[in-house]
Amino acid sequence: MDNRVELLPTKKLVGIPMKMSYSCNRTTELWKLFMPRRAEVIHRKTSDYISMQVYDKAAKDMFSPEAIFEKWATVEVSSFSSIPPGMKSYTLQGGKYAVFVHEGPASAFSKTFQFIFGEWLPESGFELDNREHFEVLPEGYSPVDPNAKEEFWVPIIQSI
Repeated sequence: MDNRVELLPTKKLVGIPMKMSYSCNRTTELWKLFMPRRAEVIHRKTSDYISMQVYDKAAKDMFSPEAIFEKWATVEVSSFSSIPPGMKSYTLQGGKYAVFVHEGPASAFSKTFQFIFGEWLPESGFELDNREHFEVLPEGYSPVDPNAKEEFWVPIIQSI
């Protein structure tokens, strides 16, 4: 699987957050709230969308099916000067990220997830860092498209 390591600067995001867990996944509901209102966000830097997960730093197993996390449907902006009602701003931390390209429908992501955390990460010389995880979705992205592509960004630090 194609991957690269990048040093990411901080990013300004505007969007809608929602609490959920993997066993009670509300991602579709979240994006159905955000997409009809996306044009309200001004100062957009790109046409991409960012789907971000913010995990509880104290969670023993953040990927447990019952662990609650905050998911965001967002876009990157150059300024927080005008945030639409009902949306929030978020500053995505910068740092080192491993970037993977998932190809195929979102329903097939478990295979990509298994590769990243079961094979790549243990062999990479890096450890998972406790920062935001996110996906970059291009304009026109469809989670059911068998030819869809998305970038999955995993926060990493050098192993000691």
